[in-house]
Amino acid sequence: MRLTIVGGGGFRVPLVFRALASGEGGTRVEELVLHDTSAVRLQRIATVLEEIAPALPRPPRVRLTTDLTDAVAGADFVFSAMRVGGLAGRVCDERSALDLGVLGQETTGAGGVCYGLRTIPVALALAETVRRAAPEAYVINFTNPAGMVTEAMATVLGRRVIGICDSPVGLFKRVARALGIARERIAFDYAGLNHLGWLHRATVDGEDVLPGLLADPDRLRQIEEGRLFGPQWLRSLGTVPNEYLWYWYYTADAVASIEQAGQTRGEYLLAQQERFYAGDADAFAQWERTRLDREETYMAEGRASADAGERDDEDLDGGGYDRVALALMAAISGDQGAELVLNVPNEGTLDAVDADAIVEVPCRVGADGPRPLAVSQLLPHERGLVTTVKDVERTTIEAAVSGSRSAAVKALALHPLVDSVTHARAILDRELAALPELSRVLVNP
Repeated sequence: MRLTIVGGGGFRVPLVFRALASGEGGTRVEELVLHDTSAVRLQRIATVLEEIAPALPRPPRVRLTTDLTDAVAGADFVFSAMRVGGLAGRVCDERSALDLGVLGQETTGAGGVCYGLRTIPVALALAETVRRAAPEAYVINFTNPAGMVTEAMATVLGRRVIGICDSPVGLFKRVARALGIARERIAFDYAGLNHLGWLHRATVDGEDVLPGLLADPDRLRQIEEGRLFGPQWLRSLGTVPNEYLWYWYYTADAVASIEQAGQTRGEYLLAQQERFYAGDADAFAQWERTRLDREETYMAEGRASADAGERDDEDLDGGGYDRVALALMAAISGDQGAELVLNVPNEGTLDAVDADAIVEVPCRVGADGPRPLAVSQLLPHERGLVTTVKDVERTTIEAAVSGSRSAAVKALALHPLVDSVTHARAILDRELAALPELSRVLVNP
């Protein structure tokens, strides 16, 4: 089997390689093709893989290429893990908004819209290349904003593109630990959009055990969500939200915490990764130190604001996206009937959005791909957020495809976390001045 990673010079690639070589998921990949627009980044990651391969039982062959068609041709699966504009683009997204007092987080609010605007055309070009060069391949999309990008690519690839995120599975693991129940025994009823979902029920042998957890502040504080949101707020909601909803429920706190830190997440990662990619000797050791720092500081602004303390050791192993992706690949290739939370067409699962809308819900996955499972319908305030954000996503896609600056302003202004049309225009002007990757997209009034 051949797996291609588009964005193969990305920092997380060694996690995928290590999982593949260890036989996780039970799928044998003989060749791993890494594609990136940067030969320097590709070579640095290849050096890490060379250093760790001798200690692994079944490392796949690795091939590097900067030619997209060459990378995709003959692939059974394609992982899309691009970052259009690089981390410098992320910094611009954060600062363009934050300087106006608006949240610029990279997948939520203004940052997510701006990131999507410059990413959609590149994602569509990848989808067209896959359709021509590897029409039987499945594309597993890591690229953020994951739901928006997956919905755009689905216009070309249909059900052969599937979006993934490790936030839901991380939430499930933490809830299971707090309950003291093996995760495999619990049926998790979760629904929403990417980075905008809620856990409504956790059922064991037909009994919902989530109310008991929500009623126990001490146990809730054992999980990151309990510390981030606070037991009282979770009890009021009657659900456990995806961790990214902290930016919605505590928006002012988030902006204040980032401003107080003096450095955005993008700025921190940019400096960190510039050091790693500029290094030479001991590539794996440098990568591992960088990875651990990255995991330890994940959502640091939220934990600082909520006085939530350090991340739990179990959340620092880095086994998130890679394990979800490999489990999905194994479920399709092995017709396993596995249950995974994925970003897929709604197909009537949630009544808040239409059938073609990409939603994030539990699915059963076999040889014919994923099929959504029945879930609880969204509560009224959840429904309002989801329908509004879905409209923002689609307006962003429209702007990126048409090249319309006015549609881009509309997408920003309609987002509930952007507080005025004036700020929407100012954010877009700053982005256009700073990022050629965006100015090449938005060429029409």
